[in-house]
Amino acid sequence: MTRRAYGIVLLLGALLTSAACSSPYADDADARVSAEARTVRPVEGCGAASWTDPANLSPTRSPARCRPGAPSPVPLPKTRKLTIATGTLSAEYVAPLQVALDKGEFEREGLDVTLKVLPTPDALPLLAKGDVDALWAAPEAAVMNGIRGGFDIRWVAGNFSPDPASRSGLWVRLKDGETAADVRMADRSLGTMIGKGSVIAYPMEKALEPRGGGLDRIRYQQLGSADVLTALQNGGVDSAWLLDPVWRRVDGKPGYAFLGGQPLGEPLGGFLYGPSLLNADVDAGVALLRAYLRTVNTYFASAYKADPGFVTYLAKLLKIDEAVLRSTPALRMDWEIRAGTTDRLQAAYRAQGVTTGSPLPESRTVNRLLYEEAVGHRH
Repeated sequence: MTRRAYGIVLLLGALLTSAACSSPYADDADARVSAEARTVRPVEGCGAASWTDPANLSPTRSPARCRPGAPSPVPLPKTRKLTIATGTLSAEYVAPLQVALDKGEFEREGLDVTLKVLPTPDALPLLAKGDVDALWAAPEAAVMNGIRGGFDIRWVAGNFSPDPASRSGLWVRLKDGETAADVRMADRSLGTMIGKGSVIAYPMEKALEPRGGGLDRIRYQQLGSADVLTALQNGGVDSAWLLDPVWRRVDGKPGYAFLGGQPLGEPLGGFLYGPSLLNADVDAGVALLRAYLRTVNTYFASAYKADPGFVTYLAKLLKIDEAVLRSTPALRMDWEIRAGTTDRLQAAYRAQGVTTGSPLPESRTVNRLLYEEAVGHRH
């Protein structure tokens, strides 16, 4: 792992603590109470299937869904400009944001949305200052360190879980004479967009368990999204975490082995909100999620790759090779957050040595109230 990346992980908690103290929303108790005491009304087109019990950890669980076109827009009285930071604009898991922007779903809510490419460690301090309004990212170790340091940030919506046929995950270059069963990851290098402290620590820990562990002995190399595959192919790194559809470039080729991927039925990322959308402007926060959910229900409800025209459209929108996009199974877009996910993530971060102290309770890391309001779910 680079000195810069390591420094970011270690110092981000202090940076966010300072930012939180200067935030105009940090001590806004009235706003916080009002955010949690909002009236939730039934939403047309979003019935019983629009919410699932977070405690249901079944890998075969069907994701929550409303009817196409639901939930209907509820335009804000005044247009609200929002900036969403994301690590990339070309990965398939970003497709709902790109489609929502292109199809005018954000605009229908009275939102003027800009998508900005920023890695999570760089974007978090900007979220604290209000320079970005939301992150399309994951509850990385840096996020947990920031929350522990006093910053009011929550994971508010999931993104996807993989299809059972997907081989998105940990890929390794085999040494001479080595087979997949022989692989031990200790002391090998790993190429990743985030570096040490990424959410992939959790599925990697599960994948390495039967292989002698070694999560704390991997040498992490932080790379740009376009460089991860290249580094694996040219020997710049020994292994890499490859997303859909990138893994198709090495699948079936000699010299590579797939060790494991994201758990089925369990999103590990999505929307992260800071104090402005959590407390000061909750209407805008709900509107943003409503547009996102409507996009999923309308365009990504099930096997969206069964529509050849939509795949062609998506490939052009994401600027990725259409043949490669067609070659992978559709992601299971899933806006809900499973119970205990941030507990399991924090356990993996501790195993890597990038977080210290007692684990944060889920009440400080997750807020499901906004997407529940968007679909009309009342407890």
